[in-house]
Amino acid sequence: MDQQKTILSISSHVMRGGVGNRAGVFALESRGHAVWSVPTVILPWHPGHGRSTRIAVETTAFASALADLKGSKWRGEVRAAMTGYFADAGQVHAAAELIRALKADDPSFLYLCDPVIGDAGGLYVAGPVAAAIRDELMPLADLATPNRFELGWLADASVDDNAGIVAAARRTGIARVVSTSAHAMMKGAIANLLIDGDRQVLAEHQALEHAPNGLGDLFSALLLSHVVEGRSAEEALRLSTSSVFEIAARSIRAGADELLLQVEAASLKTPMASVAIRHLVSPSSGRKRAAVIAPLDNEPAP
Repeated sequence: MDQQKTILSISSHVMRGGVGNRAGVFALESRGHAVWSVPTVILPWHPGHGRSTRIAVETTAFASALADLKGSKWRGEVRAAMTGYFADAGQVHAAAELIRALKADDPSFLYLCDPVIGDAGGLYVAGPVAAAIRDELMPLADLATPNRFELGWLADASVDDNAGIVAAARRTGIARVVSTSAHAMMKGAIANLLIDGDRQVLAEHQALEHAPNGLGDLFSALLLSHVVEGRSAEEALRLSTSSVFEIAARSIRAGADELLLQVEAASLKTPMASVAIRHLVSPSSGRKRAAVIAPLDNEPAP
């Protein structure tokens, strides 16, 4: 089966930088996928850099454009979708309607929900937006990539340790969840935790200070790409974590304030940085935690 498929990507767009759809679409296209790119809001740059004029994509027009995609003669090209940041709940409703239609057409259609709603500081979208993502998009997802705060909010559960993350992921009812910013087991590391049925796989790497924005957007796009291309969820986790770590470290080393996606595009295809992979086992099973099967490098390959 052809591994390069058309993917629908709905998220924010910046004029400068590598966040939202700028990161996701570049990663998907670099890996050979055609992309239908839909902006939910347009900004000059990430607001973390300072004041940034917000150009809202008006809800009625947004819904009308998605209805056009839904009714187009090319609708059958799209074999997977991912969503990220939404500006209002009406956009979420329109996106859910389109994704439901695409999934009804194709039983193998794959949808990844990256619920971009907040972080450790709390929600940074309006409550109705977060609730709409929880109630309309998360139930459609085959794969979700919330950070730890987002998972706890969406599942209304404690995520103070990895056991809590696993329980919260299972409460969502989604088959495969990767919680970014999970609890690392090694000092000075950060982790992504995959919950895939009974399997729990932790991917760890060295924590990086002053990392550019867009890492979550990039990770989600890469994860979806690898799964669409036929790799197992665990291998997709390893490769995606490695690519993001490698690009982030090299961007920091170069003194960049954004991810150097174009310069480091090779890392999207063949990352060389190693990450530590641990297979976790629930305490109730009575088994010991599996050993690390890949070494942790302090620095990615040059």
